Amino acid sequence: MKRTAKFLIPLALFLIAVGFLFKGLFLDPHEVPSPLVGKPAPAFTAPLLSDSGNSFNTADMKGKVWLLNVWASWCVACREEHPVLVAIAKTGIVDTYGLDYKDTDLEAQAVIDENGNPYKQIATDIDGKIGIDYGVYGVPETYVIDKKGIIRYKQIGPITEEAFFSKILPLVKELQK
Repeated sequence: MKRTAKFLIPLALFLIAVGFLFKGLFLDPHEVPSPLVGKPAPAFTAPLLSDSGNSFNTADMKGKVWLLNVWASWCVACREEHPVLVAIAKTGIVDTYGLDYKDTDLEAQAVIDENGNPYKQIATDIDGKIGIDYGVYGVPETYVIDKKGIIRYKQIGPITEEAFFSKILPLVKELQK
């Protein structure tokens, strides 16, 4: 009897571990829950890209629904996302603000000059402290922030046209009411 119990306990633990791993195969990596959704967006003031004499301040955004897109010039996925952000900007439906993450002004400005500027303003986060406050896992990440400054949605990875029209746009329209 004792020999059977010694065998069954490790087997049961192994099967439980396999069950968790199997469940993980069906999870969407872009759907990582954020503890910040439903909470106030961390406040920050940061210098503007290529205009360090001026700054972006989240307090100025109160009363607006807006997107905060965290990106970097060294990010391949950000470059894939860029044309979608430019198209979103052309619609005028929602303002997008950029947060250039752990980057240099020179390289970031080169990307904007080459590919167009989808942002109303671009704040810089050279040391990554703002990104830490926002719980950035990696770039790109985009946050939908409501009129009261509450984070309502977090998109991990590039925004696709499908993600914008199926998830982000309906939420933005609802929050703009």
